[in-house]
Amino acid sequence: MKILAIETSCDETGIAILEARTVGSKLSTVTVRANLILSQAKLHAEYGGVFPALARREHAKAIVPLVVQALKNAELAHETKTPHTLTTKELRTLEKIMHKEPELLAELSKAFTMLKIPKIDAIAVTSGPGLEPALWVGINTAQALGMLWGVPVIPVNHMEGHIVAALLVEKSKVKSQKSKEYDLRSLQYPAIALLISGGHTELVLMPRDGAYKLIGQTRDDAVGEAFDKVARMLGLAYPGGPEISKLAEQARNNADLTQTDAEGAPRVSASIPRESAIRLPRPMLHSGDFDFSFAGLKTAVLYTIKKIPLNPALAGSGEHLAQSDVVANLTPEIKASIAKEFEDAATEVLLAKTLAAAKKYKVKEIILGGGVTANKKIRRVFQEAVAQLPDTRLFLPDRELSTDNGLMIGIAALLRHKPKKHIVAQGTLKLTKSANPTIAELQKKKR
Repeated sequence: MKILAIETSCDETGIAILEARTVGSKLSTVTVRANLILSQAKLHAEYGGVFPALARREHAKAIVPLVVQALKNAELAHETKTPHTLTTKELRTLEKIMHKEPELLAELSKAFTMLKIPKIDAIAVTSGPGLEPALWVGINTAQALGMLWGVPVIPVNHMEGHIVAALLVEKSKVKSQKSKEYDLRSLQYPAIALLISGGHTELVLMPRDGAYKLIGQTRDDAVGEAFDKVARMLGLAYPGGPEISKLAEQARNNADLTQTDAEGAPRVSASIPRESAIRLPRPMLHSGDFDFSFAGLKTAVLYTIKKIPLNPALAGSGEHLAQSDVVANLTPEIKASIAKEFEDAATEVLLAKTLAAAKKYKVKEIILGGGVTANKKIRRVFQEAVAQLPDTRLFLPDRELSTDNGLMIGIAALLRHKPKKHIVAQGTLKLTKSANPTIAELQKKKR
């Protein structure tokens, strides 16, 4: 079975073409014929985060060329001598699907009426969660191609894609090969998944195959969002997660920051207040549940920065300091110290909650998924901790599969083969039902 997979939930346009030898819960080897990703990160850096209207526009510009290139990479793009002429019915259907995307409709019609219908069995597309304007670009494109090619379209939950990405093991890493092959590792249940990204921090219990139950989530900022906001406070580039990680690693490797004094306490620059820069809170570490909170940690970083003694040149101005002045007051050493402590605090909470959930539910497998799993510190700490647990395995995605990509969407579609005729973008689509009902759910029951 060959699947074209489309991912446009945020700021990466991901297109993949994959072929599976078997379909179902015992999926075996998957051959990836194409896996293309176009990131918009540089464009959104100006805003310090993803700007939805810009994301939609860039997806619309990139998606048709990427699909065509993926078909070429998979050797499925063959030009036809007699271009397909759309019937009145087909044209009206396409216009209905893409009534908000006239430019994209024109580009799609031009590109795919010149190509023979490729040997694709189905199209998978992310339907949520994510930015709805961005999601619609992928969904509309998938439904238009499904109509043109006469193949079913399968909606996929983005978060399930991140779970299955951690189960993929590349069979061979020979760079000369045109395609990659992956084995999909089987799970023992119950299992739990920690999903960490710019928009999500969730602990998901998986009692059996295909079943999900939300047992913990952030009450405010997602951990990836907190990384980005702290990076902005430190005057670092967007996306902030990798920048924080780089500085934190520098601090760990810096002898001046790791030396101890006569009493064994960390020795740091005299310009860094020990009580604020060296120790940040671990929010909800002992809350007794599996929820998270990172807004307070982010605020603690802000207060830490404000406690840094002013550079004499700035202190003498007598004027209110702008954010740029505050950032300018931070030396590279101070930034590295704060970055390290913030990363340590966030990691400690993520690990403690996950291990506590694993113990309570007696899980055999722990899965990490989402863009923040690319963080070196988090990967290392989880690997070391889970290695000490008896009969428990840790599943981590390859770094290149940590971020959003079409491959994970295609794999999830192969495992949950449920096509739909009408797909709607759902920005807040849930993978699970919460273990604790929300206020809105409780009020609904009362009615």
